[in-house]
This record gives sequence, structure tokens and C-alpha cells, in this order.
Amino acid sequence: MDTTPADVARIAHSIQLSVAPVFLLSGIGVLLGVLTNRLARVVDRARPLEEQHETADTAAAEELRRRLRWLAKRARLMNVAITLSTVSALLVAIVVALLFGSAFIQFNLAVPVATLFIAAMASLVGALVAFLLEVRIATVTIRIGPKDS
Repeated sequence: MDTTPADVARIAHSIQLSVAPVFLLSGIGVLLGVLTNRLARVVDRARPLEEQHETADTAAAEELRRRLRWLAKRARLMNVAITLSTVSALLVAIVVALLFGSAFIQFNLAVPVATLFIAAMASLVGALVAFLLEVRIATVTIRIGPKDS
């Protein structure tokens, strides 16, 4: 197989185009780590409350139900954020593959690449909005200090 300098230049250019989305993938990976850790903390907080709920009297049971509902809402938002982040990462990975593959495929991939990248950004925005809502709920429901009787 003969490679010409033009072939090598085209492949090098494809690699250069693929580098920026790879950095984006790295950032999404970090975000996924944060999201999964937050989900794990919500689950860890909910388990003892569920156990306490089984043996609680009526007044305490209602308070525990309220707290569990907030935790369930937070878990749902984290699940949405994780799903949307994963979809975004998959779309960016497809963009990288198409950008690199464009060195070997002799037709215009601009529209599919642009469409996939826009979809990836929309998915990432949705994930960040869900994350923001979850953080908002966490800060609204936080209790610091002794419980007032």
C-alpha cells in the first residue's frame, strides 16, 4: 500500500480535528463521575431512612416520607443527568469516529458531524440543567445544625 504525503497530511488533519472533541469526552467523563457519586450519596442517605420508616410512629413516619420523596426526586434527576451525559458522550464519540473516518471516506460528512455535535451539546445542556435542579433541591432541603423541636 503506497501512501503519499497528501494521504499522510489528510490523516494528520483528521487527527487534529478529532482532538477537541476528545477533550470534550474527557470533560463529560469527569461530569459522569461527579453525577454517579452524587447518586450514590443519595442512595446511601435513603437506605437508613427507609429502615427507620418501617418502625417509626405516625408523626416521624410522615417526616421520613417527606425526606424520602425529596431524595427520590434527587435520584430521578441524577438518573436523567447521567443518561443525558452518556448520550452526549456517545454522540461525541461518533463525531470523533466520523471526523477521523473522513480521511478515508470521499464524501462530505459536514452535515452529519454538525448534526451529531449539536445533538451532543443539547444532550449535555439537558444533563447540566438536571444537575442544576438536583443541586437546587439538595440546597433547599439541607438542614445544618440541631433540629428545632
